[in-house]
Amino acid sequence: MKIKHLFFAFVLGLFIVQAHHVRGQESSVDQFLGSWALDLDYESSHAGWMEISQEEGYLDASVLWRWGSVYPVEFVFAAEGHLIITNSNQLIRKKDESGEPVRTQRQIFWFDLTKEGPDRISGKGFFPNADGIGLESVSFTGKRIPEYGSAPDLSQLKFGKEVKLFNGKDLTGWELLDPNAVNGWKVIDGVLVNDPVQKEGEAHIQYGNLRTTETFEDFNLKLEVNVPEGSNSGVYLRGIYEVQVMDSYGKPLDSHNMGALYSRIVPSVTAEKPAGEWQEMDIILCKRHLTVVLNGKKIIDNQPVKGVTGEAMTSDEFIPGPIYLQGNHGKVSYRNMVLTPILD
Repeated sequence: MKIKHLFFAFVLGLFIVQAHHVRGQESSVDQFLGSWALDLDYESSHAGWMEISQEEGYLDASVLWRWGSVYPVEFVFAAEGHLIITNSNQLIRKKDESGEPVRTQRQIFWFDLTKEGPDRISGKGFFPNADGIGLESVSFTGKRIPEYGSAPDLSQLKFGKEVKLFNGKDLTGWELLDPNAVNGWKVIDGVLVNDPVQKEGEAHIQYGNLRTTETFEDFNLKLEVNVPEGSNSGVYLRGIYEVQVMDSYGKPLDSHNMGALYSRIVPSVTAEKPAGEWQEMDIILCKRHLTVVLNGKKIIDNQPVKGVTGEAMTSDEFIPGPIYLQGNHGKVSYRNMVLTPILD
């Protein structure tokens, strides 16, 4: 009987230890929850963003890695003080005679996070090569992003003196974001034009994005833009939030259409004009809340911005930054660009 009691006590103790370990893992998940501004270990385009949430019955996450869109991940799990986030691409390995896939694989990539302090994380992203031999590993650090709070009362804003960003004559006040890129920007008849021509049969030319030499915090920005058929550009606010410029006339609402906050905020209504026509943008950025009026229609109404967008200059949302115009995609023209700072 004594041995039986000892055995029962041992099993009970083991169960308590295991239960405590599971509860410990559950509570340790809380330290990762929230939004994180990521600094990625690349020489350029090193801004990223991550949001980790605990839904009913599962963990979830969304990631922005350097450029492109914010994407939902496939799986998230916590174990032994680490948070692991996985995603994958489908690779077609073989096709039959009709071109239908007969062998596919999932190319998995993942992020391994640990906590470094009350508001800090660090980790690595692992990106295996498509042939399955070798991988790229990229270190990163993250800083917790504070809650964005309630929307500002736009009717109470006070504005400073207007700043005419473009003088209609030359590129005074502007410079390439990357001084090593090819400059496709020029002034034609009072219009700022970007024409990134690629030469058929020759190596791809990397054209540059154009930024103001001056930096700004919160402001109202008004401009006119003309985007040809099939082309696109973008207006980056403080160098981190891209308001999309795109020929999306006639397309259904999407977070990648004209006037959207790229991959983050879908316009509430369509307001685009056909390609080749001048279009007006009236933008307010205030306390990480965005308002966009396109061609006289309000399409984003004082909505919170949850993080930077692809190709952001930095992941820091709390420092002044320039206006920059995307010039590495397609032909586009701008004119009448006026910025009015919002006073504290």
